[in-house]
Amino acid sequence: MTVQAENYPDLNEDGEFSLMGALSDRGLHNIQDERWNFYSQATYISSWKQAFPAAYTNLNGSTSSLLPGAERGFTGTTTFYVGVKAWAGAELYVAPEMISERPLSSLKGIGGSIQNFELQKNGSAHSTWYPSRAIYRQTLSFGGKQSSVNSGPMQLAGTIDSRRFVFTAGTFSILDIFDKNTYAGDLRRQFVNMAFLTNAAYDFAADARGYTTGLAGEFYFDDWAFRFAHIAGPKNPNDLFLNFQMLSHYGEQIELEHRHVIKDQPGAIRILGYRNKENSGSYTDAIAEFQADPLKNATTCNGYNYNSNNAGAPDLCWARKSNIKMGVGLNMEQSITQDIGLFFRGMYSDGKTEVYSYTSSDRSISFGSAIKGQRWGRQKDTVGLGYAQSWISKNHVNYLNMGGIDGFIGDGKINYKPEQVLDIYYQWHVIKSTWLTFDYQYLANPAFNADRGPVNIYNARVHFEL
Repeated sequence: MTVQAENYPDLNEDGEFSLMGALSDRGLHNIQDERWNFYSQATYISSWKQAFPAAYTNLNGSTSSLLPGAERGFTGTTTFYVGVKAWAGAELYVAPEMISERPLSSLKGIGGSIQNFELQKNGSAHSTWYPSRAIYRQTLSFGGKQSSVNSGPMQLAGTIDSRRFVFTAGTFSILDIFDKNTYAGDLRRQFVNMAFLTNAAYDFAADARGYTTGLAGEFYFDDWAFRFAHIAGPKNPNDLFLNFQMLSHYGEQIELEHRHVIKDQPGAIRILGYRNKENSGSYTDAIAEFQADPLKNATTCNGYNYNSNNAGAPDLCWARKSNIKMGVGLNMEQSITQDIGLFFRGMYSDGKTEVYSYTSSDRSISFGSAIKGQRWGRQKDTVGLGYAQSWISKNHVNYLNMGGIDGFIGDGKINYKPEQVLDIYYQWHVIKSTWLTFDYQYLANPAFNADRGPVNIYNARVHFEL
């Protein structure tokens, strides 16, 4: 769970209320050249899933099916963002965050299209506070054109050069820096389904909350940008604790971006690659271990496992060792008019090893459109329509068909088809700094299994900013 922080919509120039804007109006804060700032957000999402048809659920003691009965779930988050300008080019940020949640079916049974992007592994209905970000950012300027930067969360107002190098170190979400998209990225204001937060197949290194610790660099040269990062992954798949042995186990990514203008409308193309080295399980190795010795099944491993009760199934627990996982993706956005924008993402991961930090998808695409409401007299409203589809590898299918489970899915067997979701939302600007969103999702083949579903999911989201 993350939120796009940089280039956040500017509350201070959009008629919304913010503490920084109020202080600036009274001459107590320089909103154009900040030495410090403070922002906050609160988001509550309520989800309801209708009952759906399923030929079987948790077959033979497997434990990772989406339950077929009607369910309700929720998430509530609060985040405070504090930024301070230290010395020339240096900025320091911290962002304490709270979450309370109740996922549908204990966050099991959906592959690449989890219905609420805020959901975290290991969360609970009790409020939990944690430091989501603690960042040191240093900018080295090399000239070019100057442009202004708006005040916002994790962003101090000022000016930047079009040619610069930005170094980031500390605790952050890799999605603060990589794979951004104007129309599908800030899901506290946009789509609700996790398939639109980033590429569903982007198994970026992170703890169970979506955050990591490491180093990142960004080199900007006018319309071009090149990014790289070396970050920590979790000690175990979807674990809350990070592995800080970053010379032997790590996540690496690179991204090349080009921004352009077509008929006076801005757009961007990004190519992203990642390479993880982690103590993960290979699907073929897990199957081979079980076939060689059926006692090495899903109920007998004393190591890190997913608590399956299927004694006739292989388990990734028996196959974990130092493995490499790689993927490459494409991210495009294009403004068509001032109020209409299109987006596309697609990623191919190798699919040899288990999901370690994100979703169970091995390949994914998503695309859609966001339309501002000025055409019907509601400038600050937005309607969005998105479609996403995920696939898993043949090795992954074979493992699931033998009754195996991974961090999110496993019905006991599988009638494989790609998982698909249609997400439609309307964001209504209620009052200053407050938005209410109604969201509908149609989910086909949950957990890549045509023997189950389709599923209708309804979400209501209220979002505040200060």
